[in-house]
Amino acid sequence: MPDILPRIWRYSLTLTGTADRADDLAQGAILKALEKAEQFEVGTRLDRWMFRIAHNLWVSDMRKNAVRAGGGLVAIEETDIISPDAGPEAAAMHREVLMAVLHLPEAQRVTVVLVYVEGYSYRDAAMILDIPLGTVMSRLATARATLGQKFREEGRARDAR
Repeated sequence: MPDILPRIWRYSLTLTGTADRADDLAQGAILKALEKAEQFEVGTRLDRWMFRIAHNLWVSDMRKNAVRAGGGLVAIEETDIISPDAGPEAAAMHREVLMAVLHLPEAQRVTVVLVYVEGYSYRDAAMILDIPLGTVMSRLATARATLGQKFREEGRARDAR
């Protein structure tokens, strides 16, 4: 379970956008998992079950609070999303890609993180998000197109300088 905790926090950060709220969501997911431990099906993946709990808690929280005012997004450098072992060029590229992903619409952002960062299959992501498999595929295709367009435009802008 210890290897799941940083992943739950990272996913919580993706959902909430702030370190404090990510802490609260991750802790809430862990507490809920402990309270509902008897509901865990032996033979299934614990991490997938915990991600589903975190996602459901976040959806419930969003419904309760409608739309929250933004404030104080956590600096990427303060997270462990980018490896400190990465060289300066790799870290800069990771930072640029991560910032682009964070600016995707929420549904695309969450799906991208589950599949490309956390390594879940399309089917697992669909289960965690409680959406059809085709919706996962559509969100990823749209996100890839958006990111590709963004980086092509930035590349043209750099070349023009």
